[in-house]
Amino acid sequence: MDTTEYQGKNYAIPFNSNAGFIYYRSDEVNEAPKDWESLYEEAGKGNGVVYQGFRYEGLTVNFLELLYSAGGSVISDDGKEATADSAEVKDVLTFMADGIKNGDAPKAVTTYKEEESRRAFESGNATFMRNWPYAYALGKDSKIADKFDILTFPGYKGNEGAGVLGGYNLAISAYSKNPEGSLAFAQFATDPAQQKLMATEASLPPTLTETYDDPAVKKAMPFAAELRDAIGQAKPRPVSPVYPQISEAIFNNVYAALQGDMSSDEAASKMNEDIQKALETF
Repeated sequence: MDTTEYQGKNYAIPFNSNAGFIYYRSDEVNEAPKDWESLYEEAGKGNGVVYQGFRYEGLTVNFLELLYSAGGSVISDDGKEATADSAEVKDVLTFMADGIKNGDAPKAVTTYKEEESRRAFESGNATFMRNWPYAYALGKDSKIADKFDILTFPGYKGNEGAGVLGGYNLAISAYSKNPEGSLAFAQFATDPAQQKLMATEASLPPTLTETYDDPAVKKAMPFAAELRDAIGQAKPRPVSPVYPQISEAIFNNVYAALQGDMSSDEAASKMNEDIQKALETF
């Protein structure tokens, strides 16, 4: 519901949700890591960790997952001020950049989106992977089908782990010629029976908690319990009418830090400046 709210009002109905997982090779890792620090350390001993490090929305999400786990933010609660020039942002940028520099994550990760990450993991070229739930079913149909497991995001620097929400909401256009019909469809598409149908036939994670306990959903999604936990620990992306510009400010500057084109301090400062400019346009 938080993803539908702006300035105290709800503008949409959650249709389906989503949250990422950590995938790991159970034949290479003796114990699932409890925090990001030990995950990277273990990755360095094995074949590394892959994620979505290309300059696009996926990098924004991957960065925010770590930043939220560090207790940081990029905008204030009221959405009016940029908060990216912080110790938490600089720390996460350093952690991610050092991961590539030290070889815990391959340099090629800066060219990866979801599919490049998945292919690297399935081909045996990564011990850990950050990806969305869709990769689970595909992994079970690959040569590593019985050699991987999943976990929700681990903690960071003593804080609890946190993900970033994905999925879709249904809203009615202000220009709709049939708002009543639109509302009727939105209510139909989000009731329990349709949530179950979308989960079992289209693998879209439900937004209704009880749907995850349905036997048919559990059969179609063997990871249903883990997915519900992942969504429970996830947070919305920064809520703002200028979110596209905010995301661009994040992924451009994170990418520059990963590439070594900017120091963590420089990237955090430029990210903050770019976000503030975006906020001032609305």
